[in-house]
Amino acid sequence: MPSPLTLPLDQLPNPLPVPPVRLRAGDAPIRARVTPPGSKSLTNRLLLLAALCDGESVLRRPLLDADDAQRMLSALGRLGVTTTITNDSAHIHGVAGCWQPTSANETLDLNNAGTATRFLAAAALLSPAPITITGNERMRQRPISELVTSLRQLGAKVEHLEDPACPPIRITPPLEPVTRPLEIPTTQSSQFISALLLIAPWLPKGLTLKLVGPVTSASYVRMTLALLEKLEVECQISSDLSVIQIPHAPPRPFEIDIEPDASGATYFWGAGALLPRATVSVPGLTGASLQGDAKFPDLLARMGAKVREEPATPTRPGAITVSAPSQLSPIMADMGDMPDAAMTIAVLAAFAPAPSVLRGVRTLRVKETDRIAALQNELAKIGVTVSADINADPDTMTITPPAGGIDLSDNAPPVVFDTYDDHRMAMSLALIALRRPNVSINDPTCVAKTYPTYWRDLAKLYPGQW
Repeated sequence: MPSPLTLPLDQLPNPLPVPPVRLRAGDAPIRARVTPPGSKSLTNRLLLLAALCDGESVLRRPLLDADDAQRMLSALGRLGVTTTITNDSAHIHGVAGCWQPTSANETLDLNNAGTATRFLAAAALLSPAPITITGNERMRQRPISELVTSLRQLGAKVEHLEDPACPPIRITPPLEPVTRPLEIPTTQSSQFISALLLIAPWLPKGLTLKLVGPVTSASYVRMTLALLEKLEVECQISSDLSVIQIPHAPPRPFEIDIEPDASGATYFWGAGALLPRATVSVPGLTGASLQGDAKFPDLLARMGAKVREEPATPTRPGAITVSAPSQLSPIMADMGDMPDAAMTIAVLAAFAPAPSVLRGVRTLRVKETDRIAALQNELAKIGVTVSADINADPDTMTITPPAGGIDLSDNAPPVVFDTYDDHRMAMSLALIALRRPNVSINDPTCVAKTYPTYWRDLAKLYPGQW
């Protein structure tokens, strides 16, 4: 009988039962090789950069089928960008640094695509007419006032149309360029910084940022800068990221390969660490990746997993491979540079024999849902305690497994995990089902936001089970 995990996304049962992986005596060890779709973070940055270039750029193996990518592509189309999809490539014909909106007061509905919302809000400075940025109910609860402050300092008129801190907002571009440096304190999201950096080469005088205080999710800011430098934009960057200067230097059209999504890879590396007698490889990602989440296997090694990097060959890409230890160890980890992986490590920590401490998690409150509250609710269903704001520090939480560990017996009580319309809740909680029987996932189609083939790829961990 075929696995329900392999059904088309629109045919999945809801809730979706996810069975445990069972190996009988004499069965061969699990050896799975999974390639996630193209990186969401890289795809969205490169789509915007290509859209602003003068001419045609080619993005190979981008994330195209996910809802986030579709929202970005649709919005760019309304701003005058032409996109042609050929095989696994996107051919983007840009607008030479000046949007061509389809109406005099264009409205871009970006649903709950946070990256596209922040990037396009900043990019509205390059429009000849006002642009309104809006989204779904959750997006209208997600703060954007820190970015609005920066846009106003650059001379734009920005109006909050409902909540004074959240979308929808209407951005009217500045009449005169502002040349003074922007001083920006620690932000709730690194995307506010990246949004400004991505448009900087097209601003009449470039842009200088002075970042005051700790830089939130600095690895994502460095990713943005690395892409600009890859496109031969000469960025001046202090070693601590406190000062960034980008000249007016529009890059030429480009061709580029996009790495697999490292955030999506964390679930499969995590499965490799969680499943006894399992080895899981993710090709296309190595220690040289531009994505901060590619360092996630380092955390798994600290929890006892065996991690190795396979070098690339002329016929095979490099890969990072993870094998399970006999018992996962608890961990103290700073997730500030890989916040999207915090829920993956939290789920794995639930299988350790003692509490784990995670720092750098304050940004989880303002994601697709309040992910700290969601973890508290859902992990409590299997006896795991998630404590937040440790010692009044909103950046810290602890994961405490139940005494005696999670019940992994065949008669463990049925559990249905809620997912809060949050793709990462669904994907991380599914890892529990690989070990614990009688687990189902509500709203399994929410993975379409960034990883439409997630359940089909998860089925690769069940060799010969169906």
